[in-house]
Amino acid sequence: MAETLTATSPLRGYRDKFANVPPSVELSEEPFVAMLDLRVDADGPAASEVSAILGLQLPNTPSTYVGADTLTAIWMAPDEWLITGGTVPAVALETQLRSAVGEHGGAAIDVSAQRTTIRLSGANARDLLAKGCSLDLHPTVFRKGTAAQTMLGLAGVVLIALDDAGTDYRILVRSTFARYLADWLIDAAEEFGITG
Repeated sequence: MAETLTATSPLRGYRDKFANVPPSVELSEEPFVAMLDLRVDADGPAASEVSAILGLQLPNTPSTYVGADTLTAIWMAPDEWLITGGTVPAVALETQLRSAVGEHGGAAIDVSAQRTTIRLSGANARDLLAKGCSLDLHPTVFRKGTAAQTMLGLAGVVLIALDDAGTDYRILVRSTFARYLADWLIDAAEEFGITG
């Protein structure tokens, strides 16, 4: 009888650790998010077909994203986007996108296992990020609709602002750095539990 492989999060076992951070910082994992690397000419004939499949226009401004919780397109390079979706099966989306871009020299590749997602929110979320990220995170600069590839601690991440107040972020981190980053975030959050 063949064995069935079960998907396992790189942050399994971290729920209790995340629950013990100070209340002004909330950490949680959003595991098993579908992620596809999409390469396509933004001005070419396949771009409109891709937009129809996704139900959104691909962003053409660096360090931005469009979309919501269901499906998001993150600008990664002039002809590259990271498509993420919590409710869309990666295999089905990859098949659709690949058929749309394949004959036009594009590519759609399922990279879901490459990263996991950490959700960081709370009144001190921006202060926590500032401890290990060199970006200007002020909400007038890094606000909803902004996404950037950067370093957080010693981990390369994609940082996504989910609101205009600096209190809600998604952090996409490579699976191999997930535990390091989770421990770094927990350690960096301890300061916010110290009172008077």
